[in-house]
Amino acid sequence: MTDLNTAELFEHVETTWDDEIIPQLIDYIRIPNKSPLFDADWEAHGYMEQAVTLMTDWARRQPVAGMSLEVVRLPGRTPLIFIEVAGSGSETVMLYGHLDKQPEMTGWAEHLGPWKPVIENNRLFGRGGADDGYAIFASLTAIAALQAQGIPHARCVLIIEACEESGSDDLPYYVDHLADRIGAPSLVVCLDSGCGDYRRLWSTTSLRGMLSGDLRVDVLREGVHSGDASGVVPSSFRVLRQLLERIEDADTGEVRLPALHAPVPEQRIEQARHTAQVMGEQVSRRFPFVQGMAAAASEPVDLVLARSWKPTISVTGVDGMPPLASAGNVLRPYTTVKLSVRLPPTVDAEAASAALKAELERDPPYGATVSFDLHEFANGWEAPPLADWLKDAVDRASARYFGEPAAYNGEGGSIPFMGMLGEKFPDAQFLITGVLGPNSNAHGPNEFLDIPTGKRLTACVADVLATHVGVFG
Repeated sequence: MTDLNTAELFEHVETTWDDEIIPQLIDYIRIPNKSPLFDADWEAHGYMEQAVTLMTDWARRQPVAGMSLEVVRLPGRTPLIFIEVAGSGSETVMLYGHLDKQPEMTGWAEHLGPWKPVIENNRLFGRGGADDGYAIFASLTAIAALQAQGIPHARCVLIIEACEESGSDDLPYYVDHLADRIGAPSLVVCLDSGCGDYRRLWSTTSLRGMLSGDLRVDVLREGVHSGDASGVVPSSFRVLRQLLERIEDADTGEVRLPALHAPVPEQRIEQARHTAQVMGEQVSRRFPFVQGMAAAASEPVDLVLARSWKPTISVTGVDGMPPLASAGNVLRPYTTVKLSVRLPPTVDAEAASAALKAELERDPPYGATVSFDLHEFANGWEAPPLADWLKDAVDRASARYFGEPAAYNGEGGSIPFMGMLGEKFPDAQFLITGVLGPNSNAHGPNEFLDIPTGKRLTACVADVLATHVGVFG
């Protein structure tokens, strides 16, 4: 067996990124292929198909021996790119990514935009490059870099879905449809997560669950003069504030419903302490606070745990309120807000949804009409205990290509795919990582991919694949 030449491997990765991956990502960012949740006519618009074609055309040109590629299409569902690469031994590694995108969002810098790729200071701005259009390019490049040196790897299966930003609704059907071809992976690599900084390889230990829905309060059949009705008719907004106070302490942000809480394992508390030491004030400073604004807690470890193991409730949208320019002296008939609730990794999202709905709709103040219309829910995920070989491989790869030891962190977002894969492959090990670090702002304005991190991460994946086949043969 040939020994891995890490310098040669990184040179291969860096050259591929510079010559091929970055140009491909530039073209990919220009495609407004919003996920079906945000573009009901996605199929007619054809943008998703453009993204699939861009990626598959590139993949077919790569010098990867033993590769077969198919775009799998189930009726009425988004397409899925399925790639198999033959390897050594009997083990299988699954590598996952997605190609659908979040919507535009407002607030982009004047010279930037969601579909306008711009490179500044080694960062590629635009929607979807980091979340996570780079995944297919990085995965195949990692495999090609090993093959270029004659380094063996296990059989690899790549799955690139087109529905992740809509909750991965289509993915279970494809996993079942492809079950025989997928097999039982002993390692799952997901490149759709985040990183606490750009100085090391980060491995995600947990993901929060989520639920979302619309809370509506109706007090009148039509709007009336506020001078005539206020003091007699309770404001729909005040009633809504009362309802929100049932489920969240407005002073502390603490969620009141026991069904939305879960105990934090001691191992995760210890990892949170280490993450807080590594990141320090960057735990909060990486967010674009306005001048004078403080974080929800002063201790970094409390903030780490708050975004990974505690429930939170956010209002992300509102209806029933006119714009300021056209807001007259009228007592409005109703107020609706969209609630986005993040759940601890081990909370049953369906049970939490039922508990939240019951609490919001019971005994409405003043007899107002109150409804909570649930849109979606998804369970979180907690990683299985990390095998010694994988921990050693991750630490070694991080030291080789980043120059720092690896770090472990629970992520505040949701990747529904992970919970499903965890259930289907309970014996698999998981390397969940990504390039979404400080200020990269996935889903928001000015989203970017840090290019040096993408290169180093690609090399780390290759290194871990080489270790994996050495362990399992």
